[in-house]
Amino acid sequence: MALFRTRSAAVYGIEAHLIDVEVDMYSGTSTRDMVTVGMPDTAVKESRERIKSALMNSGFGFPNKPVTINLAPANVRKEGAGFDLPMAMGIIGAMGGAAGRASDSFLITGELSLDGSIRAVRGVLSMAVCARKQGIPNVVVPSENAAEAAVVEGVNVYGVKTLAEAVQVLIQPESRLPLQPIATPPSHTPEFDFGDVRGQASAKRAMEVAAAGGHNLLLVGPPGSGKTMLARRLPGILPPLSFGEALETTQVHSVAGALPNDCGLLRQRPFRAPHHSVSDAGLIGGGIGTARPGEVSLAHNGVLFLDELPEFQRSVLEQLRQPLEEGSVTLARSMMTLSFPASFMLVAAMNPCPCGFYGDQTRECRCTGAIIQRYLTKISGPLLDRIDLHIEVPAVPHKELRGDQTGATSAEIRERVARTRLIQEKRGYPNAKIPSGRLRQICPLDDAGERTLEMAIRKLGLSARAHDRLLKVARTIADLGGSEAIQGKHMAEAVGYRSLDRVYWK
Repeated sequence: MALFRTRSAAVYGIEAHLIDVEVDMYSGTSTRDMVTVGMPDTAVKESRERIKSALMNSGFGFPNKPVTINLAPANVRKEGAGFDLPMAMGIIGAMGGAAGRASDSFLITGELSLDGSIRAVRGVLSMAVCARKQGIPNVVVPSENAAEAAVVEGVNVYGVKTLAEAVQVLIQPESRLPLQPIATPPSHTPEFDFGDVRGQASAKRAMEVAAAGGHNLLLVGPPGSGKTMLARRLPGILPPLSFGEALETTQVHSVAGALPNDCGLLRQRPFRAPHHSVSDAGLIGGGIGTARPGEVSLAHNGVLFLDELPEFQRSVLEQLRQPLEEGSVTLARSMMTLSFPASFMLVAAMNPCPCGFYGDQTRECRCTGAIIQRYLTKISGPLLDRIDLHIEVPAVPHKELRGDQTGATSAEIRERVARTRLIQEKRGYPNAKIPSGRLRQICPLDDAGERTLEMAIRKLGLSARAHDRLLKVARTIADLGGSEAIQGKHMAEAVGYRSLDRVYWK
């Protein structure tokens, strides 16, 4: 009897958990030459044919004895083709082709092709983090995934292209140098610049306020007024990702299989813009079989842009409530509960009515009041309460469109945003996430500010949640102005950013 063990990992949510791959080869009769146990899914069960062909075509042969492979612990489901390589290495070890003492110091993952080449898999960054936590010094991964794994300090990462290469690393790791992480400093040159935008001074000011405090934003205006153009420029004025943010963002994209090959850390804040036909699972996460991160998680530490907001299914939009409040998504399954991070800035855009021209000075709106109300009520009050700024984006006049004045560039705005974020870091919270219990302490009002807030609540009939969000926006405006107390002018500007409460919703 020959017993050999290799080590791999399974990803649940964005966390990886250590899996022992135990290979037992024994004399006897069996209807099958290889059996896998330990709650494998279909992809793992199908590995039998891939492994057999890869071993034969790589010159290792296949044992003429029955082989049993156990994936431990056996009480959690094993999913994906990433177990191909550790299972094949275990069979080679059981046949005497690898040094058994070295196997515990390696975490191995990779999908095998029939010719013995190794394909990329998902979640390698999380697996490398798991190896470091478990004290495993070496990680063998597909060469296409090596850059993301090398981001993790404290582990030696070996990227391999073939099964034979992986075996050589296991037997003689000193024969190869581990991959060094590729330095990818954050870029300060945004793809889209606010300096290119003509007009829309008030909308650009609102975007700066939103970026400075991390507030959610709704843009309301006729077709062609520049709503999408403004939204795409928002990531360019946000502060660069910290290392911790970049690591967590890259983990989400790695688990989702959305990370480009040979990519290390993601250094740009993500901008996700799903189509309005997106499903519940596509937006929030989940799916049949393996639960995958949705668009809200792929936008983690970045921007989620929902264009034509009323065209999304209401049931889909209502599921945004949890991530907007908690910054995460929890998916309950029969065997386990998975959690994905989902802390993002929501930027939504919509027309003021079905035809798009309500309130436009140059084009006539043909929608009746009832039609407009029916259109607006596709967005529920609770969801609207979670959006801090409602901004009107009117059509740009010809004179401004053809003029030379463009206003501040993204670099200039980003500098002001960064200064304001530093003020918030000293308090311990971004303004959009100030706990309710600390609102009075962090958001003191002078007499004029108190009167303005009272008047707004009375006239607009704001909810308690909208009251809190109004205070947080006013706090951001005061921070941008360098004021300790929230003054009347700061509160008045914050009230002005509730256009749906002031105009349309009534």
